[in-house]
Order: sequence, then structure tokens, then C-alpha cells
Amino acid sequence: MSAPKLVGLAGSFNRPSKTFALVENIAGLAAEKYGFRNTIYDLTDVGPSLGQALRRDDLDNRAKEVIADIISADAIVIGAPTYKGSYPGLFKHLVDLIDPHELRAKPIVITATGGGDRHALMVEHQLRPLFGFFMAHTLPTAVYGSDRDFTDYRVSSEQLSKRIGEVIGELSAFFPARSSALIAAE
Repeated sequence: MSAPKLVGLAGSFNRPSKTFALVENIAGLAAEKYGFRNTIYDLTDVGPSLGQALRRDDLDNRAKEVIADIISADAIVIGAPTYKGSYPGLFKHLVDLIDPHELRAKPIVITATGGGDRHALMVEHQLRPLFGFFMAHTLPTAVYGSDRDFTDYRVSSEQLSKRIGEVIGELSAFFPARSSALIAAE
């Protein structure tokens, strides 16, 4: 039996990035518990054709491969940096190039990062409705991390780690937890 596939998407061009670190942390913990094969992307991985594409056919091959990987995933972790109270425009443009039926019923962990607490509801007011439109299963716990939750681009706060643990547990509605011996045998 093949391990389920989890794809993480950090809607940022910055490297290093707190958004990428958050998505990577969640994906890694999910892989430990459920045996996912993980791939994590950011907008740099999508490449420059994104900004010029009016439709998916206009993307270069690399960008098309990233979208194909996202839509073929069994679970997705979405992370967006907060930009002026919402997600960045090119992140939204990438999502706009995905047909709504392609994410239907997929479990999606929604996350965001920002400088402080005043943008914490971005996950609820921006990301949850966006993926609700796709009729995806956004998990009940949304994860928001501010600058103080990271040290050297690593999750370092107990409060953020607790929320991450909660959302990892919610994936069990879709995937059974697997023992590390079973995962290692694959």
C-alpha cells in the first residue's frame, strides 16, 4: 500500500520564510503520525510564469507540475503570509488557476503568519472562505503564527505548538494514525 501524499504550499517568495517553516513543521509532524510522503512548495518553486499566466495553459512546465502535485495530494497544508490583512495576490492567482472541483472534499490545513496578533483572524476571514468555495474540508483548527512564535525560522512557542498538535489530531478523521515501524517498513 502506498503512503498517502501531503503537499504543503507556502504562499511566499521569501527564503527563509516563517510561512514555509510553519507549513514544513505541520507536514513533518503529520508524516510522523500518518506516514505521509511530503512535498513542500513556495511561490519561488512555482516560478516566474505565474505572474504572466492568464490561465493554467500559460504556465511553464514547472508551475504546471506544482499545480498537478497540489491537486493530486491526499491532504494539503496551505500557508499564507499576511499581506495588508489578507493573503498575497500571487498566492491567490495560483489558487485561481485551480478548478474548484479539483480540491473538492480534500482535507486542508489552513495556516498563516504575520507580524503580530492583529492579523490572526486572516485564516478565518480569508483562507477558510477561499477553500470553502472549492468545497474542500478545511480542518476546524486554523493555525496562525506571529513573529514571536518563531526563533531562527523554527516554531518555538508552546502555544503555537499546541495548536499545531490539535490540527494534526484532526487529520485522523481522514487518515488512520500509523505506527513508526509500519512507516519505516514502507
